[in-house]
Amino acid sequence: MYSQKSDVETRYFKRFVKWASIIFFLSVCLLFSMTLASAVGPMPVSVENALGIIVHQVPILGNLVSGQWTPLEENVIVQLRFPRVLSAALAGVALSTAGVVFQGIFRNPMADPYVLGVASGAGFGALLVILFGVGFSSLGLFYAIPFMAFIGAIFTLLLVYTIARTNSGIPILRLLLAGIAVSSFFSSIISLMIAMAGEGMHVAFNWLFGGFPVNRWEYVNVAAPIILLCLVAIYAFARDLNVMLLGEEQAEQLGVEVETMKKRLLILSSLITAVAVSMSGIVGFVGLIVPHMMRILIGPDHRILIPSSALAGASLLVLCDAAARTILRPIVLPTGIVTAMLGAPFFIYLLMKSRKITV
Repeated sequence: MYSQKSDVETRYFKRFVKWASIIFFLSVCLLFSMTLASAVGPMPVSVENALGIIVHQVPILGNLVSGQWTPLEENVIVQLRFPRVLSAALAGVALSTAGVVFQGIFRNPMADPYVLGVASGAGFGALLVILFGVGFSSLGLFYAIPFMAFIGAIFTLLLVYTIARTNSGIPILRLLLAGIAVSSFFSSIISLMIAMAGEGMHVAFNWLFGGFPVNRWEYVNVAAPIILLCLVAIYAFARDLNVMLLGEEQAEQLGVEVETMKKRLLILSSLITAVAVSMSGIVGFVGLIVPHMMRILIGPDHRILIPSSALAGASLLVLCDAAARTILRPIVLPTGIVTAMLGAPFFIYLLMKSRKITV
């Protein structure tokens, strides 16, 4: 008996050490990515000074850090680059976490935050503010865009649910097909809005391709609490998502309220997707690549898959945004182009792999 208890404790300890090591490594990678992205730009700053300036802003640790950076370097990092880097990191967290949820619910590695048309709906809501000023006078720019993006995302989700609902529930296949149809519809509406934009067409195109050209601390202050709270709420369903891997019928037999769980997770995922879209525009493939790669590297357990995907997604999008700013300097590419260049070949790889499996 004592031997069995000791074996169980040993396994739990090894798993804890493994998971802690993964989180620590990914956290260090994120810190390095954010520091590197903050250092590169038209006015280069050394990585050491960039790290010192970032740490200097932390209330407690800031007093322990001193360096030789200039006031101009500090102003460039704090006021211009770091808000953009944080925005990219938050968007990466949101999209990757939503990708984990969608892939877990649909049990499909090719599902991502855009599969139900949520991103198209959020984009529609955000463009209403950007192009036509809807809600601008009453909410202000920094609140109107995420608010309207969320309204668009939730409306899209409700529409997809209504279309896919049957008397016996909501089959996954009907939900996916309804999402594709609604996404195509909103994409056409967005194209029509851009065609009618006139002088605002350039701004709309830049936003549509994805990027962080005008992100400031106001965006970070609005987005960070929402994304982090949703991340915590989603993590609370990690065990239920693990049970869902067995199938919906088995999950119900094991006490999981599948339909209720799906609704709550889809709402939470739609919310963080909407916030990400309101900051970055439509940045594709992050929610597809990261969860799938992390599942290959660390396994399907959502208790470690969710936080590791969030950290890895943040690092990936920060580095992609840094690359977009520097590859063709002084031209700043939309970040969505860089993620598409990485994601499209990966998506093709998944399709080829799935074809081999089904033959």
